[in-house]
Amino acid sequence: MQNSQEKLKKQISQLPDTPGVYFFRDSKNKILYIGKATSLRSRVRSYFSPDLINTRGMRIVKMVQDSVTVTFEKTDSVLEALVLEAHLIQKHKPRYNAEGKDNKSNNFVVITKEDFPRVLIIRERDILTKNFDYTIKYSFGPFTQGKSLKEAMRIIRKIFPYRDKCIPSIESGKTKPCFNYQIGLCPGVCIGAVYKKEYQKQIQHIKLFFEGKKKKIEMSLKSLMKQRAKEKKFEEAIVIKKQLFALAHINDVSLISEDIFEKDSVDIERIEAYDIAHMGGKDVVGVMVVIENGEAEKNEYRKFKIKGGTGNNDPAALREVLERRLAHGEWRMPHIIVVDGSLIQKNIAEKVVSDLKLSIQVVAVTKDDKHKAVDIKGEKEIINKKKNLILLSNSEAHRFAIAYHRKTRRKNFK
Repeated sequence: MQNSQEKLKKQISQLPDTPGVYFFRDSKNKILYIGKATSLRSRVRSYFSPDLINTRGMRIVKMVQDSVTVTFEKTDSVLEALVLEAHLIQKHKPRYNAEGKDNKSNNFVVITKEDFPRVLIIRERDILTKNFDYTIKYSFGPFTQGKSLKEAMRIIRKIFPYRDKCIPSIESGKTKPCFNYQIGLCPGVCIGAVYKKEYQKQIQHIKLFFEGKKKKIEMSLKSLMKQRAKEKKFEEAIVIKKQLFALAHINDVSLISEDIFEKDSVDIERIEAYDIAHMGGKDVVGVMVVIENGEAEKNEYRKFKIKGGTGNNDPAALREVLERRLAHGEWRMPHIIVVDGSLIQKNIAEKVVSDLKLSIQVVAVTKDDKHKAVDIKGEKEIINKKKNLILLSNSEAHRFAIAYHRKTRRKNFK
């Protein structure tokens, strides 16, 4: 036992100070445990600290005792280490990874079986109970750190835009693009801006990325770029060139850090936009939409049926919505609140925030009679930095409010 432990320690000193995935193996070379690391050397060395039993528990202590060798696979970035770790755990199902697994909280990334597949994050408990209304074609995981996975998906989606929940134009008949299309995170499935064959290539690249086959993606993109240039489709060739650059510089993205991918703590910027909808003071409803780090978080949108009998009094309805929302201390608090209206709505929102002793910036988007934004009231520095997101979130809140009001009106009419 002593000799094997000394052998392990010697191997650790020779590990590279780079991102990657490591494997603890037994005397028969069987994989006991797979982990990811920002620095392979530092991470594996931590398994031999004197307080291991306090920091990692008896299960990990036993795993180290059963191990006789450590091997590794380097990656170009921490993000790739995160993805490769999940892929290899699913493939090899190491004993000590399985013992520490909680089926209720783990996440999987799934690609649906459709003409225009969706890429979604789903809980393992929902996979086990089949609590969804689509067919899964590919799944990747388990991912044990929810925030890390969400941050990884944000980065991947900026390189390879994909559909999550929007409905294809052939089904929806939509002519106005969704929020994610406007900020470059969806190729425009909802308005028919992308062909099926072209979109399937994008999905294939995402699949290869989650299988740890980045080199294969690069080869495919280079071939495609040459083909587009030969066909004199230079704009498409430039888009592919940008994808290649982004793939080669994933580790340069400032959001990727040890804090995100190992400690799983990240300060996510959150914008919440509110709007009120009614017809002549009847069927009054309010909504909240959420934008986190520039991306719409549709599962966190909220609807409010106004209870206070406010009628045409939009400011009073807004006050009720904000008071009810901010009473939920268990929800993540926003950094910026966007309201639809003038100084009246802005002042009401600031009063609600102040009464609760919260530190949240408030901005108001003023519209003309055609509902086009003509002014934004609030702190100039925030408006200058976040103008596009403020306007887009306001537009998304208006869309969501109108849709909810129509549904409520139809229901009440029946």
